Amino acid sequence: MATAGFKSLLITTLLVTVVANDVENNGKYPIVVSTWPFVDAVRAAWRAVDGGFSAVDAVVEGCSACEELRCDGTVGPGGSPDENGETTLDALIMNGASMEIGAVAAMRYVKDGIRAARLVMQYTEHTLLVGEQASLFAISMGLRGPMNLSSEDSLHKWTKWKESDCQPNFRKNVSPSNSCGPYHPTKKVGFGETSCPAANLVETSTRNITPINIHNHDTISMAVIDKMGHVAVGTSTNGATFKIPGRVGDGPIPGSSAYADDEVGACGATGDGDIMMRFLPCYQVIESMRQGMEPKLAAENAISRIARKFPKFVGAVFAVSKNGVHAGACHGWTFQYSVRLSSMDDVEVYTIMPQIATANV
Repeated sequence: MATAGFKSLLITTLLVTVVANDVENNGKYPIVVSTWPFVDAVRAAWRAVDGGFSAVDAVVEGCSACEELRCDGTVGPGGSPDENGETTLDALIMNGASMEIGAVAAMRYVKDGIRAARLVMQYTEHTLLVGEQASLFAISMGLRGPMNLSSEDSLHKWTKWKESDCQPNFRKNVSPSNSCGPYHPTKKVGFGETSCPAANLVETSTRNITPINIHNHDTISMAVIDKMGHVAVGTSTNGATFKIPGRVGDGPIPGSSAYADDEVGACGATGDGDIMMRFLPCYQVIESMRQGMEPKLAAENAISRIARKFPKFVGAVFAVSKNGVHAGACHGWTFQYSVRLSSMDDVEVYTIMPQIATANV
């Protein structure tokens, strides 16, 4: 009888523990966080996750909404022409439960970047597909295409840039330096030489004029924690305006534009991807939080690591812990990120001032 009583007590205790955890999670989750005031995209993700969709599904819904809306002209088709006037897409999705990732880069002719990235995750053993081959894969798996991703607005922007002697651009150490190409190296670097002599490392670690700013380069980086506590992140962008054809930014690079781990939380980033991918700031944020650092300090730390080496860079990250604490940090510009929690009536936008200013909630 004593043994039976003990078993009954144990079962009752386990049931109470499970119920208590469910109640706690229902109050904490779901959570949606996104770079910039992309409020409609966050609402789309919230509707999905609040309706019972998984974190991965909700990220796809949110980023797809931004692509359809062409958020700030720098997400989805019809924006950010390259030097040839063409728009290409970068996107990534990551499942923080399985650590699976799918991504596409410099994808042509297909407008659904985030859905193409998810197809890579679902139907291949790969992580990243690029260029026209990524397009062919996406079309073969059912996405619409091929189609022209340029718009009247993007072509007008490109035409005006050409009339301005292709300035500014992303070329360096080339001739001509103040007009359109074709370009040639001003000095050929031999084997064993570097283009950055040690004496000039500090000088060359900053750009005299950065073509990256809030007006020509926004990435949507979104994190979702669903009702089960599972975490996913996704990004979508059409990259830097007037980039060199073939350029891939940090949008489809795991650990740079975004990272997720069910055990820790999530991170999203935006800014000068050519600089930021050298530091994998979102991977840094997650590992810092794994070691016990609060989201505020983890975000600050990741940004400060970049700023020490590149004082003129512009960029930002948001961090959200698995417990729902969120924060942001930035450098070189004013950053805003959007949040929807179960305790909120609608999306709220948080503003972070530059100089590694932070907010923590």
